[in-house]
Amino acid sequence: MDSPARLYAKIVGVVLLLVAVVGFIAGDPEEGLFGLLNIDIVEDIIHLATGGLLAYVGFAGTNSAVKTVVTALGAVYLLVGVLGFVFPEMFGLIPHEYSLADNILHLTLGALALLAALGNVSKEGTGARRA
Repeated sequence: MDSPARLYAKIVGVVLLLVAVVGFIAGDPEEGLFGLLNIDIVEDIIHLATGGLLAYVGFAGTNSAVKTVVTALGAVYLLVGVLGFVFPEMFGLIPHEYSLADNILHLTLGALALLAALGNVSKEGTGARRA
C-alpha cells in the first residue's frame, strides 16, 4: 500500500501535469482557467515542472525521495500561497495576478503535502504488536 506522501505525489503530480497542458493548449490568461485560476505561461511552466517532479517520485522514486520532494514542494506551495496575498503578481513574474482561488489552492496543496509527508512516518518501533 502506498504511503500518504507517495499517494499525494502520484495524484497531485498527474493533476498538475494536466492543468499545465490545459493551460498551454486552451488557456486564455485574460480569463484564467474556468474564470477562477491564473494560467499565465510562467504558472503553466511551474505546474509542468512541479507536476512532473511529483509524478516521477510518486511512481518511481524511493521512499526517501518521495518524502523529501513532497515536503519541499509543500513548503514552497505554502509560501506561494501566503505571498500571493501580499504580492499577487509574485514580484512581476505573474502578469495577471493570483486570485483568491489561486492563493487558497496553493495553501491547500502545501498543507496537504506537509500532512502527507508527516503521515509517511513509519509506525515501527511504537510498541504496537500485530496479531
